[in-house]
Parts: sequence; C-alpha cells; structure tokens
Amino acid sequence: MSETETLTAARTPTVYFIDDSATMREVIKIAFRKENIQVITCPDAASALAQFDDAAPDAVITDVIMPDKDGYEVCQFIKGHDQFGRTPVILMSGVVNKSVAEKAMAVKADELIRKPFQPQDLIARVKNLLQPKRAAAPARASSADEGDDEPRASAQVLSGLFSANPSPVPAASAPIRPAAPAAARVAPRPAPVPPPVRPAHAAPAPPSSELQKLRNEVRRLELLVKKLQAELEAGNQYTAALEAHIKTLQESE
Repeated sequence: MSETETLTAARTPTVYFIDDSATMREVIKIAFRKENIQVITCPDAASALAQFDDAAPDAVITDVIMPDKDGYEVCQFIKGHDQFGRTPVILMSGVVNKSVAEKAMAVKADELIRKPFQPQDLIARVKNLLQPKRAAAPARASSADEGDDEPRASAQVLSGLFSANPSPVPAASAPIRPAAPAAARVAPRPAPVPPPVRPAHAAPAPPSSELQKLRNEVRRLELLVKKLQAELEAGNQYTAALEAHIKTLQESE
C-alpha cells in the first residue's frame, strides 16, 4: 500500500446530514453506524456551516426545504467557497421534477435523490462520491480544465433524469460525432406562421417581485403544513398512550 493510500485509509471521512426532521437524522445515524464514516447531523444550515471550520466536510447531504437556508443556497455556498468548493453535495427532495433538477444543476449539485429513499442507497451514493475523488485526484492534477469535469458530469446525470429516452451518460473521452448532412435537395419553404394574438382580456404577467413574494408564501405554507402534520402525529401518539393507560387502570379496578 502506498503512502497516499495509507493516509486515506487511516482518515475517517466526515459527512454532514442536514434535515429539520429529527426522525430522519436518527435514521441516518443508525444507517451509517457500521460504516467507516463520521456523520454529523444538523437540524438547519446555520448549525452545519458553523462547524465546517472545526470539522471540514468530505461530503454534504442536505434537504431542499428547510426553515433557514434551503438546500440550493447551501449547495451554492459550498460550491463557491474557496476551501470547500470541491466538496460533493447531495440534495434531497420529496418532489423531483424537471424544475427541481434544473435548480440542482444551476447550483452544481453532485446528486439529487428523491425522498423517501432507502438508507443503503444513500450510503452507496456517498461512497461513490468519496472514493473516486481520492483515487482520481493525482491523475487530474495536470489537467488544463480540471475544475470543469465534475460540474459537467453532474449536469449530464441530473439532466438525464427527465429526458424522453433516458440513456447512460457517455464517457468523458468518447468522441462526439457530427450529424450527417441533410440530403441535397431544396425543400419548399413553409408559409410564415403569424404570431399568436393575445386576447385583450388576458391578464399581464406578474412582476418578478410579486412572483418572489408568492414563492416565499408557498414555501412558508409548505413548512407550516409539515409542522402541523408533525404536531398531529404527536397528538395521535399521546392520545393512544393515554387511552392505553386508562384501559390499564380500569382493568386493575
């Protein structure tokens, strides 16, 4: 084993898991317990970012919807940081559609995973992001476009989630063949299509500031719904425990 491999094997990677759900944080702690990975769970972005200087992250897993900074903002901060810019980031979202994938690509996320998920799937993704970085780091050191490889690969993977005919991502070294030239014949020019006429009563598009307010209000309502669902579940559990206790007292009498 080389000196580099010895140092890599001796060091335990540090992975941050950011989610405002206490249940999810506990599940991830248990799932990673048998892995040679240190997991730091945090309920919000602020508490996670505050620990980066003391325990530098090797990978970050963050929920998209959170009470302070959302997952996109966390990823954008990490990818733009001088020290942590090459840290892999996995985004988690209960809804994964084209819009979510485009936002994930815009902030240069490495992975996008749909909730709920199997913990072993998440572990496999984390290991896949950690191990190739260590193995390929010396080989990429002399590459002229070193910083462009990973964002391009991430964009290809995320954009392929919603393609009409999904296909595996081509290897970086595979040549791109130009399309064959069209047959040498003159096709009749189509008649020009007039632009659609907007009805006079059509409502104008809302200004960007109003649109942002609507988005903020939707986000606030989503968080409120999650909170109410958690409170309702806690209330149901308390009621069930209380009924069981009353039944026990009645039987003892």
